[in-house]
Amino acid sequence: MRARPHRLVLPLAFGLAALCAAGGLAAVSPGQTEVEPNTLVPKGVMRYAPSVFPDRIVATPAQDASTGFGVSWRTALPAESPPVVDALVVEIVVAGDSPDMGPRRRIAARSTTLEGENGAAEFHHADIDGLQPDTLYAWRVQGAGTWSPWMQTRTAAAADAPLTLLYFGDTQNKNASLSTRVLREAHRHAPDAKLALFAGDLVSGGDGEDDNEWGEWFDAVGPLATMVVNAPAPGNHEYWEEFEDTPQERRVLGGHWSRTFALPANGAPGAEATSYWFDYQGVRVVVLDGTSALDLGTAEAQAAWLDQTLSANPHPWSIALIHQPMYSPRQDRENVALREHVLPVLERHRVDLVLQGHDHVYGRRAGEDPERATPQYLVSVVGAKQYRLSDGARRDMDPTAEDTQLFQVIRLDGDTLHYESRTATGRLYDAFEIRGATPQTRTLHEITEGRIAPRDCTREATLKGRADRCWE
Repeated sequence: MRARPHRLVLPLAFGLAALCAAGGLAAVSPGQTEVEPNTLVPKGVMRYAPSVFPDRIVATPAQDASTGFGVSWRTALPAESPPVVDALVVEIVVAGDSPDMGPRRRIAARSTTLEGENGAAEFHHADIDGLQPDTLYAWRVQGAGTWSPWMQTRTAAAADAPLTLLYFGDTQNKNASLSTRVLREAHRHAPDAKLALFAGDLVSGGDGEDDNEWGEWFDAVGPLATMVVNAPAPGNHEYWEEFEDTPQERRVLGGHWSRTFALPANGAPGAEATSYWFDYQGVRVVVLDGTSALDLGTAEAQAAWLDQTLSANPHPWSIALIHQPMYSPRQDRENVALREHVLPVLERHRVDLVLQGHDHVYGRRAGEDPERATPQYLVSVVGAKQYRLSDGARRDMDPTAEDTQLFQVIRLDGDTLHYESRTATGRLYDAFEIRGATPQTRTLHEITEGRIAPRDCTREATLKGRADRCWE
């Protein structure tokens, strides 16, 4: 018998101490008294360097999601100049039960480059059209002499078919460490979901680790990136050097946004790269850019575009997705331009759900006319950064939550919209139904059975000493 090689086994405490001393792990103790880094990547490690293998592969909606979808991915820059392959491609075929994929269609991608802290990369977009509704397609993307695995994505079905979708508030901070579990739990609770809506601030940015953060966002999203189509709204942190108090003239859209996602090219004037709309199985989804509206002067143009888009809606349901809330649950945030220009359009068209992020708490409230079922305004958060509720939010919103990571499952079936908000462990926090064939006849029905008790932050300050937040 062959002897096993000798292994040195150290006591756990000694091993962890040695790793911490060597810079491999941050020191921790019961109650988490040390601030966790924003990424799990140690300083000096190129965890997310681009290579010949395609990565950061994500499916996004086409304007008509029943006949197509977009695909994006990343590779390293070609080693040869000029490159051997003029344009990388997507291969797609109706999914079958045999490993023999059979004849497949090829769609050429358009490519752009970006220099990041992990090295220069090429980002590729392909718009896949001409597909059949409610059909499962297998597809893969090309690298430099390599291919991705085969992925599978189903196109949208007829407008009257039942639909399950997911809504996520800000992921933003500590994505790999703390957002991952929420996204996985969402998929466990809604394995039939076909669409995921992200309400902005997917990453934090501005810390010299933008590329690592995007890499960790993709790690956190995992299989959902291609099993469903993903529709993100831009947040203020998708803008370069953009934080709460950054002057307007420094609001520049970050280089990752337009390269990472292949989105419908039907946006509002002045916000063409960051606003868009699409139809998905009986619902029109309109995505707005709140940062551009508030800080770059496009609120009026986006409101007019929103009005036109909703006026032409042929479907019974409508959803608006925007980062900054119409009614902010955080202290000292008013978002005046949105309230002045965008809110009246949402109210006039009785948009069913307005899904928002930005304020890192949970809150729900009705619209200007509390006698009407719609719109319902929601604010939620996935990630680790947790703020505190304002007194106004506690008065005007119900339910609310602090110190709670959440995801939302929305189911549309005929004349009923069913909404659930669940915690990171899957516990029910909020639920309601909107019932009725038209916006004028819809009624709101609260579902209280099974909800857990309201949650508030019990900490006096964050680990960094900030009393205006619960967690950094």
